[in-house]
Formats: sequence, structure tokens, C-alpha cells
Amino acid sequence: MKSECLEIKNDYSLINDVILILVMLFLLGSKVYCQNADNTKSALIVIERLIGNRAKEFDLHIIENQNQNSDSFEVETTGNKVKISGTSNTAVCYAAYTFLRDIGASSVSWEGSRINLPKTWPAYSKKQSTPFKYRKYINACTFGYTTPWWDWKRWEQEIDWMALHGINLPTALEGQEAVWQELWKEYGLTDSQLQAHFTGPAFLPWQRMGNINSLDGPLPQEWINKKKEVQKKILQKMRALGMHPVVPAFSGYVPKAFAEQHPNSKISELKSWSGGGFESTYLLDPNDPLFKEIGKRFIEIYTKTYGQSDFYLADSFNEITPPVSEEHKYEELSDYGNTIFETINEASPGATWVMQGWLFGDNKEFWTKEATKAFLSKVPKDRMIVQDYANDRYKVWENQEAFYGKQWSYGYVHNYGGSNPVYGDLNFYRKELISLLENPNKGNIVGYGVMPEGLNNNSIVYEYIYDLPWTQGKESVDEWQKKHLKARYGKTPDKVLEGWQLATEAVYSTKYWETRWWNDWAGAYLFFKRPTLKVTEFKGNPGDKEKLKLAIDLLKKEAKNFDKKNLYHYDLIDFSRQYYSLCIDDLLMECVAAYEAKDIKKGDDLFKEIEKQALDIDAMMSGQPLNNLNYWLKSAWDYGETPESSKLYLKNAKSLITLWGGEGHLNDYASRAWKGMYKDFYWPRWKMFLQAQRESVINNTLFDEAQVRASIKQWEEKWCESKEMY
Repeated sequence: MKSECLEIKNDYSLINDVILILVMLFLLGSKVYCQNADNTKSALIVIERLIGNRAKEFDLHIIENQNQNSDSFEVETTGNKVKISGTSNTAVCYAAYTFLRDIGASSVSWEGSRINLPKTWPAYSKKQSTPFKYRKYINACTFGYTTPWWDWKRWEQEIDWMALHGINLPTALEGQEAVWQELWKEYGLTDSQLQAHFTGPAFLPWQRMGNINSLDGPLPQEWINKKKEVQKKILQKMRALGMHPVVPAFSGYVPKAFAEQHPNSKISELKSWSGGGFESTYLLDPNDPLFKEIGKRFIEIYTKTYGQSDFYLADSFNEITPPVSEEHKYEELSDYGNTIFETINEASPGATWVMQGWLFGDNKEFWTKEATKAFLSKVPKDRMIVQDYANDRYKVWENQEAFYGKQWSYGYVHNYGGSNPVYGDLNFYRKELISLLENPNKGNIVGYGVMPEGLNNNSIVYEYIYDLPWTQGKESVDEWQKKHLKARYGKTPDKVLEGWQLATEAVYSTKYWETRWWNDWAGAYLFFKRPTLKVTEFKGNPGDKEKLKLAIDLLKKEAKNFDKKNLYHYDLIDFSRQYYSLCIDDLLMECVAAYEAKDIKKGDDLFKEIEKQALDIDAMMSGQPLNNLNYWLKSAWDYGETPESSKLYLKNAKSLITLWGGEGHLNDYASRAWKGMYKDFYWPRWKMFLQAQRESVINNTLFDEAQVRASIKQWEEKWCESKEMY
């Protein structure tokens, strides 16, 4: 009897072995799924924050990536389960968001989200891949124009947004001042010397890039400490999602006090940046042994503080002409490139040097093919990424022969300074991507994306751009837009689509907002620029104002069919604000010309109309809580832990979006179309100017424009110094 039992047991064991072998053969013949829930925990958290408990109905898997230079995903609904497989957690998040948008259930944007989930998931199946290994995001300047007052809660929200949009190469520059502080103290600098060195929080990006020192400082220790803690959480979350955060490295810039303490080192004092008015910066020569010593020590401290990184951002010549001799120009440029790379490589073996490609377009007179080739010549091709993101302005990659075999990424700035006119060019982005993929001379391209200087505006542009690496332009703008609007609004009547078609032709067919630099002065509209008689010479804004008015009229008629909280109303305010701001520009030109022609009555009538429209826009902007001067200023004030630091942050916040600093042409660069700015900043300036112009006509005296502009600047300075929160 015992032997029979033994025989039966052996039979079952044999059957189990056969089943195991069959299962293994099946798995080997199909894709390998990593079903450990820990692998997708970070993605699940993002999805849970978006749709709550319904995330339990999502079956998430990380699949083996057969192509290391790509990402892919699959989504399929079965019963009431949504099975998502992706090559990374960001791919899984993007897949989930794509599914929810495609079925019209969700839309996520800076200005708000719409979530309306069906009771049961509809039949759905999609498989996509992207030829771009990396999807980049965030300009170095964003850390001044948008994020200075962000806490962890706001950063967590942004990283969720990145994951849902498939971004995996984000720039992560918060918290570095704690490392610089520790480093420079090791070299003997005192707290007072560092206080004289660091700029205020809003201006740190340009200090980090070697453009300025000390502007609107000192930098409070509380700010350094806060950003150190928030950066730890930022990097932890990014890494958990499989992202590759790009962190800072040493690019050669040293404090003035350090330069003075090392008179025997080769340190160049550079010319004042961007038209003058800023203090000099100091650049250490790459052949000085201190360069590598400092650079390696920075990465050591950074790694000790924040953990190991694989991508390091180092920009030695952002809008600064390299201090090289004409005789040995190419050799010296080659030394710079080689030393930066070797410093990173020795401190973090195998890491990749990332640099912004902006300089090659901004200063193309210096950066000839020969100069660029020399700078990049000694860096291994697969250990560098040039982030070429100026393709809405320059054709850098084509002019520089795809960076001579180095890895590079394609993209756009789109937003400059956080200034927020309504614009973008959806069809341009699509055509450019198709052309890029078909171009046999595109070289070693590994990435795609957009690197805005400021966030929280024109969200449709970013929604579209981050879909393009996956759709590869195979879907028309019209087809994409229908799905986008359905997800954003919940419904898309024909008249709404017709209105949006007009709006797209009117404002979303502009690849660059030229008015920003009209007459070599910044400002999104004429109304946002420091007043001048020269406005009468302006030839007109880009876009189609008349077509935009038709779009607004159509969309207004449909507004009653949408709940007041629907983002439909937000978009209608955006279009209306854009249209009426353009109208003010036209009225300004007429008003200045009328007073110049001594036509007081016409000038007065236009003056009243400008004032009315400015105040009407200001009131209308109440419907966009984020686009509010008080929101920005209160965020800055509340970030302070003492009255002194709050006051400093408030002045930083005001100065950045108005005067900026220095005596160059950067004032109004970051001009914002916000509630409070129309009423309390832009109109008071023009009111002073037009009234002074009118007085000169009445008194028959010469209009002294220089004196009036000087008095306006004094008013701006008092505005920035005041504690008024508007």
C-alpha cells in the first residue's frame, strides 16, 4: 500500500515538472513581465493621485526593454481591468494618461484638471513606441521665473505632471546652493563673503550660469536649507519613476572673494552680462589645476548630499563670449570642453555631460562650426548630450551638423521669462518632427521635448509637444485637438470645434512671439514695455487679431453650455485677454500719434478707451486664479520665515517680473499678463507717460521723453521696494 502511494506521488511530481517546463517555454516565447508590484509602485502612486481608488482597476507591468534607445507601452481593457505594460514607470504613467484622455475621462494641466471616469472601462487597445530615448523638460531659467517659492507639495504635483506626459529627462537644479556653500567654505570663504556673492532667490539661475553675482541678495540661510530638503524629495521621486534628473556640475565660475584669494591662479574677470549694469563674474581657466579639484569636490559633496547621479549640467558660456585668445582659440576651446568632461567623468565615472545648446544660436558669430567642433572634439560621442531647444528661433542643429556625432536632443523654448501671450504653432511642431525623423543628417539624436523658461501658460502647446514623440506626427492637428478638447471639456459641440479651429489659425500658428524683442526692448506687448514715443513705428503683432475675435464670439455663444468651473471658461478668458491686449497696443499707437499731432480731443478719447480696456482685462482675469499678481507676491512673502526674509522675497518677486535688474534691456522681459499687473503696473506707467505728453502739447513745450522715462523708472523702483501686495 505504501509503495502505491509513493507511485501516485511520483506521478503528480512528474505532471508538475511538465507544467513548469511548459510555463517556462511559454514565457520564453513571449514578452517577459516583471509582476512584482514594487516595480510599478511609483507609477501606481501617480495614477492614484489622479483618479483615486479606481487605480486599483489598473494592472501595471514593467516589460523588458528590447531596444535601449526607445520606450514603448501597451494598453488593453479586459472586463473592468485596464492592463498597462511599459518599458519604464514613466512610460506606464504616460500610457495611463493617454488611455484616460483617449476615452475623454481626464485632462491634466497647470490651470486645473478634469476627471470624469466611466462606470466601466470601454473596449480599448493601443500600442505605441517612441524613437526618442529621452523626453526633456525644464529650462535652467525656470528655477527663477517660476519655481523660487515652490514647496514640496507643488513640486510633487509637477513631477506627477511630468510622469503623465512621459518626461524622463527633467532638469533638477534646486538645492545646489547648500553644496556651493559647503564647497566654498572648504576653500576658506566666510559667511559674509558668501552673502556678498549669492543673488536673491529669483535671480539664482543666472548666477549659476555665470552671468551675474549678488543681485538682490543676500540669500537667506533658511532658503538654502528649505531647497536642500525639497531637492532630496524631488530626486527621490524622479528616480523612483525611472527618470534621469539632470543635476548641476562645476562649469568654472568662482566667487569674487575666491578670485581675490588666488591671485596666482588663471581667473578671467568677464564683462558685464546683457548690456551692462551687473557685477562682473569670474571664470577659472581649465588648465589651472584648481578647476578639476573644485569640480570633483563639488560632485563629491553633491553625491554625499543627494545620492548618485548620471547626468550633469555644465554650461560655461551661456550668453558669454569665451575668454580665449585669437591665436590659440580652438586649442583653448578644446581644453575647456575636455576638462569639463574629464572632471565629471573622474568624479562620477560613466556619467553624461549635458549642456544647453542655446549659446550656439545666441552667439553664432563666435560659435562657428570650427569653434563648436573644437569645443566638443575631445568628449566621447556617447558621454554628452547637447540640448538644442531653440528650434522655434534658430536652426542650430542643422548649422552645426547635428553636433558632429555627439548625442543631442531636439526641442523648443516656447516660453520666455514666464511672459504669457497666447501663442504657439501646433502645425509647425508636427511638420518639424516629421521632417526631423526623415532627415538622413539628423545624427545621433536621442531626445525631444520643450524647455520653457516659465510655466503655467499655453498648456495646449505642452500637451501636444509631449504627444508628438509617441505619435510621430501621424495624427493631424485637427484629429488630436478633437480628442484633447473632449478630454478637457467633456464635450465638443461643432461650434466649439469651429471656434477652436479659428483660434488655432489666429494664435496657435505663431512659432515665436516677435514682439518680445521689438526695438531691442523686452515686453510681451507694447502695453507691457516701458513707454516710448517709438511705439508709433511698430509694424504689428504676429497672429490674426480679426480671426481671434471671430473665435471668441463663437466660443462666447457656447459658454452657457459649460459649467462655470469648466476649463472652457479659462480658455475663453485666455483668448479674450490676448485679443483685448492686442487692441490696447493698437490704441496706444494711435494715442501717442494723436498727442504728437496735437490732437488733444482724439488723444483724450483714446486715453479713456485704453484705461477702460486695461481695467476691464484686469477684472476679467479674476477667473484665472494662478494668473494673479497677488498669488505670486503672496507665495513669495509666505515663503519667508522672518519679516526680513519675507521682505527680501517680495522684492525679488516684484523685481523679476518688472525691472529685472541692471541697466541693460531686460526690464519687462518677464512681463506677466496677470490680474493686478494691468491695473497696478502697466497702466500707471503709460498713464504717466501719456499725461506728460498731453501736458507738453497744452503748454506748448518740448516733450522730454528721456526725463519722463527716468521718472517712470524711479516709480518702478518704488513699486518694487514697497510692501504692497496688490
